[in-house]
Amino acid sequence: MKQNTSRRSFLRNSAIATTGLALLSSTQTVSAFTEFDSPFSGYNPYIDEKTDLRSYLSNEESIEINGTIYDVSGENTLAGALVEVWHLSPNSLKYRHRGKTTTNDKGNYQFITDKPNREAGKTPRVYFKVTHGDRSYFTELLIGITGAHITGKHWEENKLNDERLFPTTQKQLDKTIINFNITN
Repeated sequence: MKQNTSRRSFLRNSAIATTGLALLSSTQTVSAFTEFDSPFSGYNPYIDEKTDLRSYLSNEESIEINGTIYDVSGENTLAGALVEVWHLSPNSLKYRHRGKTTTNDKGNYQFITDKPNREAGKTPRVYFKVTHGDRSYFTELLIGITGAHITGKHWEENKLNDERLFPTTQKQLDKTIINFNITN
């Protein structure tokens, strides 16, 4: 005689199996659900500290991004601020280029990376999360063919009322150097 499984039994067993899988999931799987912490896609708080994000050390289009992190007044630099960056990897729609560093005693940071890819209809961009104490700030830097640019949101939220607000771009042989200052 053929045994029939009731719908209720099927649902109960499915719920038990789903719960078991959730409990056995690795930290990497759980970390995928922490993106609500960022207004931008691709953020992952479980990245080791690293400042060279290049895929290949001989990449023709490397970008050095450096700058200073200031307090909310824009007057004082922040030593020991955590600066996290990420962007779409070249020729990919995945966020494999990620890194973080801590500002030095003068509030300075620096990263070297490949030229980021872009989402359809958008300028290539590098995303930033700056954390100091209990305060975190997210922003983005747009990297176009004419240089680096800030968004209107960055303009409104940063209190740098002079040339320090605007990123500067220099080209050197196979590298672009961008200075990008942020307040937190």
